[in-house]
Formats: sequence, C-alpha cells, structure tokens
Amino acid sequence: MSRRGEQLQNKSARAQSRSAGGRSGGQGGGEPSAPSRGRRWLKRVIVWSAALLALALVFLGFAVAFAASSLPDYATLKATQPGQTIVIRARDGRELVEVGPSFGEWMRYGDIPDTMTNAMIAVEDKRFRSHWGVDPVRMTGALVEGVTGSRARVGGTSTITQQLARNLFLNNNRSLDRKAREAVLALALEWKFSKEQILELYLNKVYFGGGAYGIDSAARKFFSHPASELSVGEAAIIAGLVKAPSSYSPTADVQAAVDRAQVVLGLMREQGYITADEAQVDVSAVQLKQQDGQNSVRYFTDWVLPQLDIILPETYEPIEVWTTLDVGMQRAATAAIEANTPGGAQGALVSLDRDGAILAMVGGTDYVASNYNRATSALRQPGSAWKLFVYLAALEAGYTPEDKVVDTPVTIDGWSPRNSNGRNVGETSLRTAFAYSINTVAAQLGNEVGFGTVASMARRFGINSKINTNPSMVLGSSEMRVIEMTQAFAGVAARGTPLTPYGITKVTGASGEVLYRREAPRPLPGLPDHVVAGITDLLQAAVQTGTGRAADIGRPVAGKTGTTSSNKDGWFIGFSSGVTTGVWMGRDDAKAVPGLQGGRAPAQAFAAYMRYAVKDRPVEQFDTTLNLPEWQLEPDEEAMFGEPEDYYYIDEQGNMVEPGRRDPDQALPEPEDPAAASDDFLEEATGGALPQNQRPQREYRKAPPLPALRPPEY
Repeated sequence: MSRRGEQLQNKSARAQSRSAGGRSGGQGGGEPSAPSRGRRWLKRVIVWSAALLALALVFLGFAVAFAASSLPDYATLKATQPGQTIVIRARDGRELVEVGPSFGEWMRYGDIPDTMTNAMIAVEDKRFRSHWGVDPVRMTGALVEGVTGSRARVGGTSTITQQLARNLFLNNNRSLDRKAREAVLALALEWKFSKEQILELYLNKVYFGGGAYGIDSAARKFFSHPASELSVGEAAIIAGLVKAPSSYSPTADVQAAVDRAQVVLGLMREQGYITADEAQVDVSAVQLKQQDGQNSVRYFTDWVLPQLDIILPETYEPIEVWTTLDVGMQRAATAAIEANTPGGAQGALVSLDRDGAILAMVGGTDYVASNYNRATSALRQPGSAWKLFVYLAALEAGYTPEDKVVDTPVTIDGWSPRNSNGRNVGETSLRTAFAYSINTVAAQLGNEVGFGTVASMARRFGINSKINTNPSMVLGSSEMRVIEMTQAFAGVAARGTPLTPYGITKVTGASGEVLYRREAPRPLPGLPDHVVAGITDLLQAAVQTGTGRAADIGRPVAGKTGTTSSNKDGWFIGFSSGVTTGVWMGRDDAKAVPGLQGGRAPAQAFAAYMRYAVKDRPVEQFDTTLNLPEWQLEPDEEAMFGEPEDYYYIDEQGNMVEPGRRDPDQALPEPEDPAAASDDFLEEATGGALPQNQRPQREYRKAPPLPALRPPEY
C-alpha cells in the first residue's frame, strides 16, 4: 500500500473512533459534558471571587492601617469641639443667649452611670461590644433594604463607632463615598482605641439638641443637674434624643420625648440591662428644667446672628456679640404685646433709639409656639400710617398745617375713596384732616403732589419694600414691614434725617480683641426744618385730639394710627423723648380681627410700653414753630402772576397772554387817570427836573422748583 493510502486509512479509523465514542455517551476520550463545564466555571468564579475578596481585604487593611496611623491621639480628639460658641449680650453686658455648642463637664468612662451607658448601647448599637466598628448584621440589612426597597427597618445602619467617626471627621451627606469613608474610619478607631475610650468620646461629644453636646450638658439643660446623677428615666430620655434631637426634645414636645424614652426602656429590658419592674418607670414624672419665660428675646437674636456673616471675617473661635437691646425695655415690650393683643391674633413691636439703635423687638406673642419674626419679616398693609409720606410730600411742596382743604367725595382714575365714618365735613384744615385720618383729603393731596413723589418720599426714609403708584397707594395699600415703618417715623423724630436700624455695637474674640466695632454712618440728606416742624405738628395733633388719643402717656407724643379694610391690620407708630416705637397686630392668615383698630389695642400697647421706655428720660417738647422759607412768604396772590402793567400776563391755566388779548370776560384793574401833560413837556416849561415818582415798588419772588427726585424703581 502506498504512503498516501495509509494516511487515508488512518483518518478513516480515527473518524470511526470519534463516532463510536459519541454513540457510547461520551465515554472514552470524547468532549466533556455540560455539567462538567458548569463545575469548571463555578470553580473559576469562586477562585476569582476569593482572590478579589482577599485583594479587597488587603486593600481595606492597608486603608485602615493608614487611617489609624493618621488619626489624632486621644487627647487631641478629646479637646476638639464642633461648631462655634456665640454669646450675645445686651447693651449693659448681661448675657441674652448663648448659641452654638454647649459643653458640660467631661465625664470619664468610670464616672458615667451604667444606666446611661446601657441605655445608649441598647438603642443605638446593641452589638457594640462584639463588632470591630462595623456591624455585619446591620450592613447586610442595609444591603437587603437597598435591593428590595423595603422600609421596614428596625434601626440605623451606623454603629456607635461609625457615628463617632462621622461626628469627628465627616459630614452628614448620605452618599456611598461618605459611608465607605465612615466605615474605614470606624475600623481605624476600633484598631487604635479601646471600647471604653470610644464610648467615652461618644457620650461626651454626641449632639442632644438645643446646642447641648455631651451627656453632662444635656443633663444640665434638661434636668438641672450633672450627668453623674442621672436616673433610669432621665437616661432613657437623653438616649432617645440622638435619633432626632429636634423631634424628641423635651423642651419642644414633652409627649414625644416620653414616648421615645419608653421605647428605650423596652430595648433595655429586652437586652437584659434592666428588669421588667425597672422598665415600668413613669417617665412622665421626670422633673424637667423650667425654661426661661422671656423667650421673645430670641426674635432679636435670630435677626442679629445672620449679620455676623457680613460684618466679620470667617472665624471659628468663640465670640461675644455686644448688642443694643435693653433688657428692661424688652420685658416691657413683651408684656405690652401679650396683654393687649386680641385673642387669636399676633402682635409685633420694634423700638428704636434716636440714632437707630434697637432697644426692643418682639416678633410674636410666643417664640416657642412660632419663631416667625413678624417685626422684620411679615409684609402687611400699613393703612393710614402710610399717610405720613403723603403729608410729608405735601408739606415739602408748600402746604402748611393751617392751610384749608376740602373733605368732599372725589374720584381719581376710577377710584373713589371714602372715609371710615362714611361722611364728609367739607372745608377743614390740613391739621384736622391728618388728625382724624380723612381719606378723601389724603387722596387729593397724593394726586396733587404726584403718587411717584409720595413713593420717593418713602424711599428717602428707608422703605425698601415694593411700592405701587396707583391712586389707592395713599391709603397704605402696599405691604410693608414693621421695622421699615418704624425706621421712617424715627427719621422724622431725628429732625427729618433718615437713619438705619442696627443691633450690633461690637464683636469681641475669645481673648478679648475687638473683631468689629460699629462706626456712625455719614448722615443722609434730610428734610427742611419747616417740613419737619409741620409733620411733627400733625403727628402730635393725631395723638392729642385725633385717632391716636389712646397713645397719650402724659408727655408729648407724636404718632399715627393705621387700620386696614375689614380690620385685618392695626398699627400705631409714634415717638416721644427720643424713642420711636412701632406696633402691629393682626392674624397670620390675614383674616379680620373683630374690633381691631390702630387707635385701640396697638395704641394701648404702645402706651403701656412707652411709659416704661421713657420713664428715666427727660420730657422733651416738640418744636413745631413754622419758619417758612422765603419762597412761601408771598405778599399776595397777585405776585405769582405778575402785575397788570407788565408786558405779559399769566392766566389761571399758566398760559402767557399778551396785552390786548386777554379774556374779555376777565375783569382788569381800573387804569389810573392820564396826566394832563407829559413829564417832558412839564420839565421844558418849568426849566427844571421834576421829582421822581416815589410809588413803592413790590418785590416779587417766584417759587423755586420742587426738589428734583430721581424716580425710584418700583
């Protein structure tokens, strides 16, 4: 057989052998079956997974070792304090409030009561003593929750060690990266420190709400005694705060704090820390610390604190803020608002010294119930109190308090204001119209001087809120803040010089160095003296004989009432002896308050407060002497139009009319009888000069133009 034939025969034999092996079920030297391939892939997955896990553990070990070596020592961690402590002081140096972190005495682990330690472990991390910083059971539960979307979670995923790591080194972001770093740091803490050291750090640094950091600060804040004296019930209340300090705070919601403490006691019993009898302690019988009743000061401190970001460079050291608030006046203001505000309504008060320093501020009837500051944030219609700017513009344009005006029905661009009593008195004086807050006169004045001029006057005195310039604006239809309106009246009290309210005089650092000191601003352009005298005359008349009689305190007072439609808002703003005070009352939902008028409850609250505010100040009489400028002292009405013998004549519409073209119906002065001979003829005939005609000549003064005011942007 040839070599080629032998090769063909061998190929045929191998083919038959493979065919036979396939028919015999894979026995012999055939291909492996599907189960064999599956086992091989499973083995590879396990091997690779184990390798990756080992690599991850090595990497984690290096990360933990590096983190542990980078951690500060125990003494450094013990000394660190989160946040910045700010002490706010009154004008006499008394402490008003301390905000930011508050720290009690450092409690060593051996001095911490077992009930406190056990309560915290029971509610926050029951496997604390057995894990290495991360609880695998909790981690697994978190992963299952993430996959299934289940919300039936018993507790948080962070252990006590993880919480400590977050409090010391991280923020509260819920990102995967932050959780990973938190876990690494927790393992590093467990590596470097003992369980007792970790627990000591945690209990002395965890936040319990109300600015209290650490169990001793919390015990003193809520129970008025150190942490070493904590009972089982008190420990349960404190331990329950960690989950949500603001929700379970006993000073904010006693029942929520008690309910949460009952949960903690149940967990302590389940885990064997206390007996069933001890778990039945009556938490509601725990004596809580009585909170200071004068909570209204927080309206002022809440207004002051954000200003520190503007006036101070970035600093984290403890600081002291010296303010303008008078403690006695603040108490008097709080009492005045609480005693006079109608039921179901709210009240607000702002009081300024003659330079704009805030002496008292009340933003509501109860700060604990509502911390919304109605003195600085609420926008409400001022009603007739807005007429201050209408009459200021009229006085600056040439009116005087004695000028006659007419109270008569009027319609301006389709708007027809009416007086509160529905009647019109006819001719009256400007003083009377202001004192009795006659709306039709204010509408006519606003229309005459221009609504834009009224708005410009308000802007000049510190009104920054939006002002509409439709006719109804003269009756206070634009919404204003109490502090704005009070600021404007204070500018009038300061001889017509606009001023700016302020509450901080200086800020000092931890070592006493002055970080900020207020400097008096450059005075702004003010009003002419005769305008200030005129408006003060009107404001004083409103208290003496007008709508503000309830604001009389036995010494000169100038002010104005304000009442909006349907008695939704009541205002009184006035000044005496250098103190300017604004009072507002109304409902937050802007519903009507029966019987609410500016001349009643707000004026009564003003008087109750001002009697105390000015008791130690000398009585000051108002200067209402009206020294008018020359342009207002015209000798007669004819001076504004020119003499009949002048070359031109100005008619009542302001049009120039040449002689001989006047209105034939208009009566002209009778001409003098003509002379029999001219002066030239008589001089020539007599041979000498005649004496000059000594007929007195009248000087005519023309009114200067109104002040050129740049139209504001409304």
